[in-house]
Amino acid sequence: MQESFLVATNSDIQPAMNAAATPFLQIEHIVKKFDEVFAVNDVTLDIAQGEIFALLGSSGCGKSTLLRMLAGFEVPTAGRILLAGQDIVGLAPYERPINMMFQSYALFPHLTVWDNIAFGLRRDGMAKPDIATRVEQMLDLVQLKPYAKRKPHQLSGGQQQRVALARSLAKRPKLLLLDEPLGALDAKLRQRTQLELVDIIHQVGVSCVMVTHDQEEAMTMATRIGVMSEGRILQIGEPEEIYETPNCRFVADFIGSVNLFKGTVDVDAPDHVVIAGTECRHYVSHGITGTTGMAVHVAVRPEKMVIQNTSPLDGERESAAEVGLNIVQGVIENLAYLGSLTTYHVKLDSGAVVKVTHTNAARHTVTHLQAGDRVHVWWCGSDVVVLTQ
Repeated sequence: MQESFLVATNSDIQPAMNAAATPFLQIEHIVKKFDEVFAVNDVTLDIAQGEIFALLGSSGCGKSTLLRMLAGFEVPTAGRILLAGQDIVGLAPYERPINMMFQSYALFPHLTVWDNIAFGLRRDGMAKPDIATRVEQMLDLVQLKPYAKRKPHQLSGGQQQRVALARSLAKRPKLLLLDEPLGALDAKLRQRTQLELVDIIHQVGVSCVMVTHDQEEAMTMATRIGVMSEGRILQIGEPEEIYETPNCRFVADFIGSVNLFKGTVDVDAPDHVVIAGTECRHYVSHGITGTTGMAVHVAVRPEKMVIQNTSPLDGERESAAEVGLNIVQGVIENLAYLGSLTTYHVKLDSGAVVKVTHTNAARHTVTHLQAGDRVHVWWCGSDVVVLTQ
């Protein structure tokens, strides 16, 4: 058997790390209960030095609560948090070598950019010449030197975000926490700022844990992602791994778009599997951890599918074994031209609806497909993920 996508416990889904390297941040069996409700339920997680780790999930999944426990704003019900080998659970927020940047930025409106950045350094009693040097370094880092004398209301949203980041980094924390760091920015500015933020964090070399519900933000910025639901981490991996090989239906459906088909394992061979479904028979060009007759879900991303008004030729299939498999027919219910791609919603003969995306690679590409057309939709066996949970 070659591949398995079974759901694992938190301790089972830790990434492969250098055995000689001790994780910089160790979260061990952390639990947080409010009354009798688990906000965070037995989370174990290791984060390496210099890593940008994203906690991704919908509202109420526990990601912000976990971040607040790292910052010291919430006390765990159970478990340990080790930072560079030191248990920090008993330390007050101001005693931890950690800074947190909030979604609202929390800048002081009556202070200039320079004074906002210097605020924490003054509170720590740093000498004035050292404060001046550090603030100038931070202004250079975030490219805001010309704006040093302005007040926050005189800055754009992106500039305010960089001031907040500079203030968070000025004290040289060992760990930087970002709570929805770009949530206050418009879509276009957010896309540009994502890469700027990553560059700055890498320049400083600080380890970072960020919380977001924005999948694109997590996949653009993070070294690794942990997908959370109902207080648990369901899967940890690099962005490509999370997207291409989700380990359960929730992760597959939460990250991007996916078409899910129910079925049962009909043929279980070491190098391929055939799954009998309501819509069609699915050919999977790799093995799975499973048994004949087991109920599964077949997951196929919309961009992996081909849509056309004629049946595919045998030569178009990935292998001769797939001829007649991994193909469905239906009628286009609606379509949307989105510039870089066109999205089709196809109602199959079984009544199910699949989503197919077609990249508009050429400027005047004409597919001749319209709403109401009867079409064939097919895909390759190597693009299928089999989910048992």
